[in-house]
Amino acid sequence: MANPFSRRLYLRIWLTVVGGVAVLTLLVGWAWRMAAEQNAQNISPPSRELVLRNAQGEIMVRGLATRQRQEPSEGSEFRIETDSGESFSLQMAPRPARTDRQGRPGAPAPHSAAFWMRPPFGFVWMLALVGIAVAVGVFPIIRRLTQRLVALQRSVQRFGEGDLSVRVPTQGHDEIADLARQFNAAAERIEALVTSHKSLLANASHELRSPLTRIRMGLELMGGQQPSPAFRDEILRNIAELDQLVDEILLASRLDAREADVGTVEDVDLIGLAAEECARIGADLDVDTSAESLPVQGVSKLLRRALRNLLENARRYSQGEISVHIARQHDLAVVRVCDHGPGVPADQRERIFEPFYRLPGASERSGGVGLGLALVRSIASRHRGTVHCEDHTGAGACFVLRLPLH
Repeated sequence: MANPFSRRLYLRIWLTVVGGVAVLTLLVGWAWRMAAEQNAQNISPPSRELVLRNAQGEIMVRGLATRQRQEPSEGSEFRIETDSGESFSLQMAPRPARTDRQGRPGAPAPHSAAFWMRPPFGFVWMLALVGIAVAVGVFPIIRRLTQRLVALQRSVQRFGEGDLSVRVPTQGHDEIADLARQFNAAAERIEALVTSHKSLLANASHELRSPLTRIRMGLELMGGQQPSPAFRDEILRNIAELDQLVDEILLASRLDAREADVGTVEDVDLIGLAAEECARIGADLDVDTSAESLPVQGVSKLLRRALRNLLENARRYSQGEISVHIARQHDLAVVRVCDHGPGVPADQRERIFEPFYRLPGASERSGGVGLGLALVRSIASRHRGTVHCEDHTGAGACFVLRLPLH
């Protein structure tokens, strides 16, 4: 069976404090007593005048009497120095032992202190009372300090058992409070990752099932006959959709795992990259005159993927031309991809960046599975940047991507 003191931090702290105070009290008491004895030895007894007369009242001896230091059991001795320089010694026998009324020895003197209060017992009792007072007073303080550690221990245990929603209450600004805040931040991050992975698996299984079902139904309807060109194009389109979906799911998983290798970080010419992607879909590119070159530190294929996803999203919903504007704002490169589509409602502008989320009524439109904008936000976060959606002048939506420069 484990020692309870080794498993209870507050008990060890309390015993340490009590033991330290007890040792300190003993040392102080011992030093005080030694100092008192030393002072008593250094102080000479005061001298008093002594006059010794005979029966006729004549002065026989006159001088100063000084008591010599002796143990009580040895009696008393006085040294007398006369005015003429003579010295005398007066010795007195020790007092006889006290007796009670029946003559029995050893009875205590009337009105004397109890034996446990006589030296050195009184000093020991004083130390004992001080030790008890310290132990009783320190215990609730130590217990209150360590209650937060106990709460943290229980929360970590519940979290390890699978309750990812558990959090530790943060009180104060000391090390324990900082540890509680760090635990809560880590717990929120882990819960978000687990929830994201569960959502990714659930939505991926649903999205993968749709093209596979269409391919299977087409093959069954074909019945072994030669497929028509239109049917062949439909099969190829579904296969391409499956390939794109698997690629986006794998990329999203790698971006969520911070330690995963997603490519080599290098200097990327953002203007040249945007020009290539705009030429691919026929979008208009407008570069601010102050942005002659915008070198961005990042992974080229990821930045290209972010721009491509924004342009394809604009092409999917736009009812007119698509414009891309690039400018420099202080130490940031700002890319705006604007379209003339139906726009995005204000209450949906954050949700559209969630994985597999699509605006109501958009699930039946051609292309897209709801991962494109989520990948853009993950890529921007990987490059210490941001992305958000805002209104476009006139009609449509405008997606703003900000990336830090050198």
